[in-house]
Amino acid sequence: MTRVHAFTDDALADHDAVELARQVAAGEVSAAELALAAAERASRVTELNAVVATYDQPRHAPTGSGALAGVPAYIKDNIALAGLPTQNGSTAYVGAPAKKDGRFTQQLLSTGVTVIGKSRLPEFGFNASTEYMVDEPVHNPWHTDHSVGASSGGSAALVAAGVVPIAHANDGGGSIRIPAACAGLVGLKPTVGRFIDSEDTRTLPINIIGEGVVTRTVRDTAAFFAAAESHQRNPRLPAVGQVIGPAQRRLRVGVLLESPTGAPIDEATTAAVERTASILEKAGHSIEPATVPVGEQFAADFLQYWAMLADLVTTTGRIHLDRSWDTTRADGLTLGLKALHRRSAHRTPAALVRLRQVRRRYAGWLTEYDVVLSPVLAHTAPRLGHLTPAQPFEDLMERLTNYVSFTPLHNVAGAPAISVPAGLSPEGLPVGIHLSAAHGDERTLLELAYLLEAEQPFARIQD
Repeated sequence: MTRVHAFTDDALADHDAVELARQVAAGEVSAAELALAAAERASRVTELNAVVATYDQPRHAPTGSGALAGVPAYIKDNIALAGLPTQNGSTAYVGAPAKKDGRFTQQLLSTGVTVIGKSRLPEFGFNASTEYMVDEPVHNPWHTDHSVGASSGGSAALVAAGVVPIAHANDGGGSIRIPAACAGLVGLKPTVGRFIDSEDTRTLPINIIGEGVVTRTVRDTAAFFAAAESHQRNPRLPAVGQVIGPAQRRLRVGVLLESPTGAPIDEATTAAVERTASILEKAGHSIEPATVPVGEQFAADFLQYWAMLADLVTTTGRIHLDRSWDTTRADGLTLGLKALHRRSAHRTPAALVRLRQVRRRYAGWLTEYDVVLSPVLAHTAPRLGHLTPAQPFEDLMERLTNYVSFTPLHNVAGAPAISVPAGLSPEGLPVGIHLSAAHGDERTLLELAYLLEAEQPFARIQD
């Protein structure tokens, strides 16, 4: 097993974002020193292939602005960041540098982070592994022969390897939570509407995208949510506020070990869920079995929606991306999804109707429990190549179905869910567990994550 990390005795040390922001505010270290340390760390782990673009000079927030002022970070390469192109992980076009920041980018920057550059993702975030047709994949720093998940794989690799303590991520089917689970990180997908939607998200028939971050500590994720809310808060949702630790209230926790896709769950993942349930029960929470709130049709409908998005992207690429767009250069997964939708477009209207009903069904499910505990993924991070888009489309879809089996439900339902580290597999790969709650209840998820972090401290890659 090959581990790769950049932790060393520099200005960043092994501090999290909250501690670094405190040091900057106290004048103990400067934002410039932290940015330089992050750039030097990135140069030492280039074999991870996690960075797609870098500013010539780090982009600092105005002095003293934001709760995370001075903390270095990367932004995922699927939102607009002024001065850098948005390539969406694709080689089918050449993006021009953005003239201005995107809508959510502005909210993210309001937290005060220093932006170093942009992190890699698979083409348009469609895959669950950050792999490409020909180019080098993004490697998992815990085991470089394995996937670091996707689509926020570049961000997860950089945070797990210690280059930065926090990085932007977003989630349309698990893309915050999947790489968090693969890289031993915390990843909270928010309730739909919690943060400002990106420009593209606002045009979707069903908004399945959630913006957020991946971090190494619960308090960093909590601090980000509080800081982003201070920039703009959705009045239709209860405020998350500043969550600083576990709550004292006792919760009903449903334990779900039945995959919505019927995929078998591996031993390491099952053990992590059962171990977590035991921790929660010892803390006084009520544990009871849960059943899947959707039937087999859900997976087929989500695939239909996924295929529709690929068809839209490829059909409108020259208009919405760049005039250089060439569909023939898209990867095998994107083209396979497009072809699938062209064969089955007549099924899309009915699939949309059923998917729109999922939010109500999910809300009813969460009247039975305060929180549901489940796996994030059906098995630990696979070896690179297992999910390559260069393989036959049918083989890749079968593998994705047997891997990404729990997370899409929450995207369609618009509900919050968090991946929390739950130890290592016998092979030394991180295993994450998944907590989900009712719409607008990110606070409960963060409180439980604090409890789990205290009772079962997260593994450190540098140990």
